[in-house]
Amino acid sequence: MATVPRNFRLLEELEKGEKGIGDGSVSYGLENADDILMSHWKGLIIGPNNTAHENRIYSLKIYCDKDYPARAPTIRFTSKVNMTCVDQANGTIDPKNFPILINWNPKYTIETVLTEIRREMASPANKKLPQPPEGASF
Repeated sequence: MATVPRNFRLLEELEKGEKGIGDGSVSYGLENADDILMSHWKGLIIGPNNTAHENRIYSLKIYCDKDYPARAPTIRFTSKVNMTCVDQANGTIDPKNFPILINWNPKYTIETVLTEIRREMASPANKKLPQPPEGASF
């Protein structure tokens, strides 16, 4: 099976992100429209219902290096959040504590990662953790 070149793959993801996905609980796009390498992305996650994250909007930065999608992107919250997989010093998601990143598959997408982060917010380990004040940033 042939592999799709990185930029074609990222263009597909950008198009899908711009159209909106699912129920609107996650969204993503390029941080800067002039980023011809399509490396720097931004994402938003609306916290899941019935959790400490409910009614909160979380901002993230996503970096896809030259080896994406063969290598997982780097994900960092810019909105302060308390989760077991997030480094509280800088907001980076620690791959060792977030299975989708440590067990990365090139078929996964930015959407896959954001959806899994949202799912992790609702996990028993994270859903009731006290959260920083709204608007706090890393």
